Amino acid sequence: MNRTNLMFLIVGALLVGGSIYGYQVYQERKEPQGVQINLGPNGVTVEKK
Repeated sequence: MNRTNLMFLIVGALLVGGSIYGYQVYQERKEPQGVQINLGPNGVTVEKK
């Protein structure tokens, strides 16, 4: 394997890893969809998201 192929392999691996990391961060930060039920001092509240 020559240097050029090794460089492309490393750059490709970094791009794939960065894409996966970015997607995971996006999934953690986005609002969940569905129904949210809160139990607080004012009783029970139900919100549709």
